[in-house]
Amino acid sequence: MRQRRIQRSPLSVANEDKISTMKIAIAGKGGSGKTTLTAGLVLVFSQHKKTVIAVDCDPDMNLGIALGFPNPQKIVPITEMKELIAERTSSGEDSSGGYFKLNPKVDDIPEKFCPRHDNIRLIVMGKVQKAEGGCMCPENAFIKRLISHLVITEEVVLLDMVAGTEHLGRGTAHAVDAFLIVAEPTHLGVSTGLHTQELAGSLGIDKVWFVGNKIQDKSDEDFLKNNLKTEPIGFLSFNKNLLTARGKFVFDERLKKELSDIYEGLNRRFK
Repeated sequence: MRQRRIQRSPLSVANEDKISTMKIAIAGKGGSGKTTLTAGLVLVFSQHKKTVIAVDCDPDMNLGIALGFPNPQKIVPITEMKELIAERTSSGEDSSGGYFKLNPKVDDIPEKFCPRHDNIRLIVMGKVQKAEGGCMCPENAFIKRLISHLVITEEVVLLDMVAGTEHLGRGTAHAVDAFLIVAEPTHLGVSTGLHTQELAGSLGIDKVWFVGNKIQDKSDEDFLKNNLKTEPIGFLSFNKNLLTARGKFVFDERLKKELSDIYEGLNRRFK
């Protein structure tokens, strides 16, 4: 049964830093720059004194590296907490008939099991083994419940989603407020972006915006505008500094300006 989306009243806005709550899934094809955009926005929100929940849903699990978390390789992904998941979902050896809880207790997970660095808390979801016909398994049920809990209780949640569109079929992002779709100025980037937009709409998510990435000149911007049939919320230039940083996010003046523009664009749209 499809879960009814909860309508949230935005917080009052006294100035541009006092934005409403935002729960945003960041999607795109593999290599499009999802993690780059997620990390950049997490850091911008953090600089605006927001407590941010950064959720790494990508099985490559690189968001901790991009954000500069200490010892990211030592972070235990949620899906690898087998005993905890079995206990919370009642899916251990003592369970019968393959049944398990769809609404396990998750409210203590961020504080107890997920590291915090400055005012950013990082939740690494890990890999969920895909079952035939989709994944209706204790691990996926636990993750869906955890994401739903974060969306309801936290102020700013940014999810770095699995590459492509398969995650939308599992419904792990059904409760977010908005999608940001990263699109490169290529026909494949546009095709994947439009498909993601369609699937997000089928989940009842009406706030779906594009961010153009790896932009080298105005012709790249025009290509995306013409083929996406809409004005992206912002553009990120092709950035050699990010390449030389070997996966860790670094600001330069241009990137800082571009991300600030996207941040303010989100602010206006969420008022």
